[in-house]
Amino acid sequence: MKNKQVFFEDWGLIDYKEAWDRQEAIFAATVKLKTELRNRGENDASFTGIKTVTHNYLIFCEHPHVYTLGKSGKKEHLLLTEDQLAEKHAVFYPINRGGDITYHGPGQLVVYPILDLDNFFTDIHLYLRTLEEAVILTLADFGIPGGRYPGYTGVWLDADDPQKARKICALGVRCSRWVTMHGLAFNINPNLGYFKNIIPCGIEDKAVTSMEQELGKKVPVKEASEVLKRHLYILFGMLA
Repeated sequence: MKNKQVFFEDWGLIDYKEAWDRQEAIFAATVKLKTELRNRGENDASFTGIKTVTHNYLIFCEHPHVYTLGKSGKKEHLLLTEDQLAEKHAVFYPINRGGDITYHGPGQLVVYPILDLDNFFTDIHLYLRTLEEAVILTLADFGIPGGRYPGYTGVWLDADDPQKARKICALGVRCSRWVTMHGLAFNINPNLGYFKNIIPCGIEDKAVTSMEQELGKKVPVKEASEVLKRHLYILFGMLA
């Protein structure tokens, strides 16, 4: 039985490690329940008992200054020493998502979907493209034309021109037994100077941008969040 109900949570500005631990706890509990259900045969069509289902979560938040490195990333893509990190009031974490290095900070909307994709579709490529599409649609609502850059994940502007292409949203996910965690980082109005301290996503020759940079004015994170949330619910067929 598919359960498309999604519990939405706004964690506000939260320490990265605290959010990671909370994600891990929800993720581990979901995987554990899913394994137990399969072992008991409750997902079998012939099972006649009371159905138990896995839950889905959509978490929005912002983080204090932090750099995170995915499993396929290179430590040398962080261009700061430990002392320089401290001077910038930033921290660094190697983590268990896909992708390379990225930055999170105030003014950037971070989205953590913890979904059992068996409730939606079991296609990780489609999952990533759907996350991207929600951001592309959100940008369009604010008059910013976004798109995809061939060979890379995330959402880009002027993706058809290699000289102008710049990234506005990064993706990095983990998936086990079709349960997801981590997600996307959408630049609303962060301090873009912090991206100069890394080789973002391991891409040396492409710029990073934000909604503020493109529009010439700040966009309230809450306003962009509501638009993105709506598109995610529609595209995934989520139920509140």
